[in-house]
Amino acid sequence: MFRFRAHTVTLVALTVLTACGGSDTTPKRGAIVDSRDTYDPRSFDPALSTDVPTGRAVGYVFEGLTRFSPDAQVEPALASSWTVSPDGRIWRFTLRQNVKFHDGSAFTAQHVVSSFTRVLDPKTRGGRGWPLFPIAGANDFAAGKAASISGLKVENDSIVVVTLTEPFAIFPKLLAMPVASIVPTTIGADFGEKPIGTGPWKMVEWKHDDFVRFIRNETYWGTKPLEDSLVARIIPEPSTAVAEFESGNVDILYIPEAETRQWEQTEEKKALLQAAPVLRLWYVALNTTRGPLADVRVRRAINHAIDTRAILTQLLGGRGRLAAGIIPPALDGSDTTRAPYAHDVAKAKQLLTEAGFPGGLTVKLWCSQDATQSRVAQAIQGYLKEAGITAELVQRESASMREAARKGDADLVLKDWYADYPDAENFLYPLLHSANAGVGGNVSFFRNAAFDSVVTASRRETDITKRTALYVRADSMAFAQAPMVFLWFYNELYAVQPWLKNWSAPTIFNGQRMIGARIDHSTP
Repeated sequence: MFRFRAHTVTLVALTVLTACGGSDTTPKRGAIVDSRDTYDPRSFDPALSTDVPTGRAVGYVFEGLTRFSPDAQVEPALASSWTVSPDGRIWRFTLRQNVKFHDGSAFTAQHVVSSFTRVLDPKTRGGRGWPLFPIAGANDFAAGKAASISGLKVENDSIVVVTLTEPFAIFPKLLAMPVASIVPTTIGADFGEKPIGTGPWKMVEWKHDDFVRFIRNETYWGTKPLEDSLVARIIPEPSTAVAEFESGNVDILYIPEAETRQWEQTEEKKALLQAAPVLRLWYVALNTTRGPLADVRVRRAINHAIDTRAILTQLLGGRGRLAAGIIPPALDGSDTTRAPYAHDVAKAKQLLTEAGFPGGLTVKLWCSQDATQSRVAQAIQGYLKEAGITAELVQRESASMREAARKGDADLVLKDWYADYPDAENFLYPLLHSANAGVGGNVSFFRNAAFDSVVTASRRETDITKRTALYVRADSMAFAQAPMVFLWFYNELYAVQPWLKNWSAPTIFNGQRMIGARIDHSTP
C-alpha cells in the first residue's frame, strides 16, 4: 500500500459553507467535492491503474489518444484523427499540435511509443497491459522475448503508426482506457505521487485515505474546466458520506443500495437523484465442466428456479434491469426485445427430470463476503431449494473466491462484471470465449465452437452494422446455452446538490472529466 506525506492544507479550508443550514445552502467554495470513492487510488501512475478510483483519478490528470464521453462514446483526445488500413491492421494516428505536459514540455509521437513500451515492460509490473496486447510484438516484449515492440512506429513528431497482430475493429476504445494514457519520457521514482500529464486537471495534494485535490490546468490545450479546483473525498463509510452530503460538504453522493427506497420515496431527495445505466452485469457463473452443469437443461433449470426480479427489487432497491443476455441494453448488440428466463419452479423441475435428476441435485454456490453479495447468494440458495436444488454456500474473501473460480473448483459463483470499455465485445469475449477459460475471465469454462467463431468474427469486422449483427447472434447463442444465471444489469444512483450544474452521471467510470461542471452560487 502506498503511503503519502502529510500536508498542511486541511479539507476544512476547502469546504467552508455560508451557513450550517445543510444542503439547501450554496457553499462559498470554488471546489467541486466528489464523494464517490470509498478507498484511495492505488497510484497516479497510469501503468498501475487497476481499479475504478485509480482510473477515475488518472483520467483527470492524463489523456490517451482517445477518450470516452459521459455517455460512453469514443472521442479524439491527444489524437485529433486516425485512419485504418483496408485489412484492419494498420492504424495511423495524427496527433494534436501544441500540447504541453504539466511541466511545460511538448507532447510528440515519441511519447506514445515510450508510454506504451513502459506499460508493457516487464519491469513496470503494472499488471494491466492487456489493452495493448493487440499491437504486433506486444506480447513478446511483455514476456521478455523481444527488445522492442515491432508494431509501434513514429512517422514524425505528429504521426504514430500502430500495427496490430490481427484486425481488431474497436481498438480505439482500448486506447481510451487509463492504462493507455500518455506520460513523459522521463519520470521520477515518485511519479505515482507526483504525476505529470497533459490532462485538464493537475493533482496538487493527496492526503492519504482522506482526499485528493486537483487544480485547473491553465495551459490545457482543450476546453478548460470551469471551476478552479476539484476534490475527491475518500469516505469508506456510506453513512458518513450521506451525512456529509446532507450537510452540504460534498456535491456528489453515491446512494447506498439500502437507502435507495428512502431517497426515491422522499420528494425533496428524489429531485436530487441521477441514475446511470452503468455497464455492469450481475450473474452467477455455472461451471459447464462440473457434473450435472455440463447439461444445458440443468443450466436452464437453474435460471428458471431463481426469481431475479424479486431479488433485485427487495435487496437492491430495484436498481437495475433484468438481464436477458450478456450485453447491456446501453450497447450495440443488445436485443432488448428478448424476455429473461421466467421464474417457473415447475419448469425448472421438469428440466431437471428430463436431464436425469428427478430428485434434484446438490451444488456449491460461492460468493464473496461482501454484505450485499452475501444476501443475494442466500436468496438464490432459497429459490434453488424450492426447485429441488440444494446449494451449499461457500463464502470467502474476494481474492480466494476468484482464485477458486479461475481454477475451476467452484460449481456456481456469484459475480459482477464492470466493463473496462463500452463495447459488447468486452462482455462476450472475456466472459464466454473459450480462449479466456479460467484466468481470462470465463469462469463458466464455456466452450462452444460456433459461439467462438461468431465472437472472433465480430472482433475483426470493421463494418459497425455487420459487427452489431454478429454481437446480437452471439448473445442469442449464449442465452440459449445458459452458461450463467443472467441476473441483472445494474444502475448506479447518485444524489447531486442543486447548485452543481452541468454534471451528468457517466456510463463508463472514466467518462466524466468535470470540464463543464460548475457551482452555481446564485442557487438559493
